Amino acid sequence: MYFPTHTEQFIKKLYYQMGILFPYQLSFEKITINLDIKLFHWPNKSQALFLREDVYIFLNDFQSKEQQWQDFCHELAHVLLHTGHQGRMSPLFREYQENKANHFMYHACVPSFMLDEIEPNNLTVEYVQEQFNVEYDFALKRLEQYLYKRHLF
Repeated sequence: MYFPTHTEQFIKKLYYQMGILFPYQLSFEKITINLDIKLFHWPNKSQALFLREDVYIFLNDFQSKEQQWQDFCHELAHVLLHTGHQGRMSPLFREYQENKANHFMYHACVPSFMLDEIEPNNLTVEYVQEQFNVEYDFALKRLEQYLYKRHLF
């Protein structure tokens, strides 16, 4: 029997509140508008920044659209789940936050509730990659996570 994780439930609720129900609706624009996040593209490493009451996500402009989407969801985790300046944290706590953000990223880029709606014979790496605009290796890892959790792997 399958029970959704806290992360899966959190993302489903968040996306439903924004009216994001299908893969084609996943976009930086829709999420940043709904959460009042300022999005910028720049030539440096992607990152999130908190300045007073404002939240910014900076995405590396030299990456592919797929990499930018993946980075966006990683930085979104920092925005939604973390506080503090990582440069002032202990290395172990910073590593914990990065691991948590990576976990969140996989689920935010390719939400379980959306995978649940895909016909089992369409659950291929290529299909996930195309529908969710992620890189091949990313789609492979996310599909493995999903199938393993549901005991289908």
